[in-house]
Amino acid sequence: MGVQWPFVLLSLLAVPVVAYLYVRQLRRRRRQAVRYSSVALIKAAAPPRSAWRRHVAFALVLGALAVLGVAAARPQVRMDVPVSESALIIALDVSGSMCSTDVAPNRLTAAQAAVREFVTKQDGSTSIGLVLFSGFAQVAVAPTTDRDPLLRAIDSLTTGRGTTIGAAILKSVDAIAEINPDVAPADPAAGAPAGPAAPPRAEGQYAPEIVVLLTDGANTRGIEPEEAADIAAERGVRVYPIGFGTRNPTSMVCSAAQLGGSGFEGSGGGFGRSDRVGRSYLVADESTLQEVADRTGGEYFSAADADRLQTVLDELPRTVSTQQRDVEVSVWLVGLALALMAAGVVAAARWTAFPA
Repeated sequence: MGVQWPFVLLSLLAVPVVAYLYVRQLRRRRRQAVRYSSVALIKAAAPPRSAWRRHVAFALVLGALAVLGVAAARPQVRMDVPVSESALIIALDVSGSMCSTDVAPNRLTAAQAAVREFVTKQDGSTSIGLVLFSGFAQVAVAPTTDRDPLLRAIDSLTTGRGTTIGAAILKSVDAIAEINPDVAPADPAAGAPAGPAAPPRAEGQYAPEIVVLLTDGANTRGIEPEEAADIAAERGVRVYPIGFGTRNPTSMVCSAAQLGGSGFEGSGGGFGRSDRVGRSYLVADESTLQEVADRTGGEYFSAADADRLQTVLDELPRTVSTQQRDVEVSVWLVGLALALMAAGVVAAARWTAFPA
């Protein structure tokens, strides 16, 4: 637990001062009281009541003042909140390998259908953003609760050459930084050194926003995914990669609409390319994606076909159903203070003004 305005806690010093003045006033009244020759007679005439009751009202009001002093400092507690109160970024691979027909009718069409269903199933208060990547990465739709632009973007996906997984992670971090001031932007161009590091976070402390990265291949250019994962981890952003497609890609068949994305064309990175020994850019680089998940605190999922992809996306909200966030509790404390005030008024009326 912490407070946003710690200097306000100095107001709590007034509580013992008020208590001291109250006790001092009671003692002064005793000294100024009229002296009777027979105290026993006065006690016999007075109605029976406990001596402590006449102090209850003051104690309750004093407690209310103390609680208000704490509330004014804007205390926060770290607690789990539903993922619907945060946001998620879907980073979707639209490289040419998504035309592979090992997942019918092709990977891109199957991914479109699964992601579309995933978006429509989310709570209406969940902000969702869309990052598309092939030869470079771009924020296609900034995080929003409006589903229409998301669905339009998903329905109009087009392919390009190359796969920039690392750049997609950084672009997703930038999208989160736009809505969460506690997350510093990565903001490098693809392949360039990263910007200033965010303030270090304690182990296990994450931003409430997450990145769901769906890809069917391996990084072909730009910053390496592991390096981008380190940048995301510094900012507390978790990445949940999904490796899509089989390990036996077949012929490439995309519709004319899916091949019409001149805006996403890049140089190089042909469909059948395999620049590193033992790595095919038509097959998800599971070891790298697992490393990305491990470094950021996320989890890696493998989806060889459309049904498995749909299952992974359906189960994802339960996997990350809650996120940790600092929640201000001032309102609750103000409510408690008001309750104490009300109890003090009742106690004063019951035991002071009209003693039983």
